[in-house]
Amino acid sequence: MMNRRRFLQASSLGLAATMLPCPQALAATRNDDTCSFVKPVCGTWFEFEHHNRAEGKYWDPTLPKFTTAQWKTKIREMYAAGMEYLVLLSVAHEGKTYYPSKLQPQHAYACPDPLEAILEEADNCGMKCFISNDFWTDWRQGVKNLTDKDIWLLREQGMEETAEKYAHHRSFYGWYYPHESELHLAFDDMALAYINRCSTIAHALTPKALTLIAPYGTRYVNGINDEYIRFLEKLDVDIMAYQDEVGVRKTQAGSAGKYYEDLYRMHVRAGRARLWADVEIFDFEGEVYKSALIPAPFERIRTQLQDVAPYVEQILIYQYLGMMNPPDSQAFAGHPDSVRLYGDYIRFINYKKQ
Repeated sequence: MMNRRRFLQASSLGLAATMLPCPQALAATRNDDTCSFVKPVCGTWFEFEHHNRAEGKYWDPTLPKFTTAQWKTKIREMYAAGMEYLVLLSVAHEGKTYYPSKLQPQHAYACPDPLEAILEEADNCGMKCFISNDFWTDWRQGVKNLTDKDIWLLREQGMEETAEKYAHHRSFYGWYYPHESELHLAFDDMALAYINRCSTIAHALTPKALTLIAPYGTRYVNGINDEYIRFLEKLDVDIMAYQDEVGVRKTQAGSAGKYYEDLYRMHVRAGRARLWADVEIFDFEGEVYKSALIPAPFERIRTQLQDVAPYVEQILIYQYLGMMNPPDSQAFAGHPDSVRLYGDYIRFINYKKQ
């Protein structure tokens, strides 16, 4: 693992801490009603199926019917909306893969290889994809997924197979580890071991690829925590896109900025990992985690973007697919209100360009 001095000498990653804006200078712009400082969304999570079926009610039935052309259309839509980065949630789900594999049977989709389709079109668009290394088994078995020897063997074989089949794509930019850990004071040793072991495999297979995680529990950040800084110093990951937790109703829009300011300071102190945001643009149709995800009002989302923008290098969203659709989309997937949210966001970024 790189020590801090080596990290700070390493090109763009080494400059991670100094690339970020100074929070003292920018914090005053957070509540500017004219939105004078709002970074546009630069990327989104992406999936072939939502792992929680209740939440994916409005797009899970549609995605298996997508043709290769429709998957490529969806990628072009996201590119046209300004998405540079795609973060793929999973390459498999409950014992079946979303690509032709020797390790598990494949989900029965109209497109013979959805992963190839999205990477090929991302190549054409100049986009950057973080490819998941997981959900080979039941994603809900948290501790087992991080510690079981057989699952680890399958995960490593899956990364090897994925790299062999797809790492030649220009858009294969990095890896995403989807078994997220909760940020409560500091991660535990089990989470540290999982992340660092995944990174060891990733570095061996694809030395130039970056690595990304998206921790939750951001609301637990409360000032500068020396224990967490020590954890960051030991963590081998390039990018941490913390969830703002507004969509899951654990944080209020307009209140998350204080957490990201503290995270900014801790990341600078640790000299490790670029600080990004994972902004939740959804709401729930009913009970949290037990009902469908639906698009949130853009007024709320704009507040979320304003809140985190001064402290992070890039803003990703969870997620375009299902929550946003052009009105004339030939690959429509999601809630009917996704057309409204798409239009509101496009008008907003076009206004910001003026």
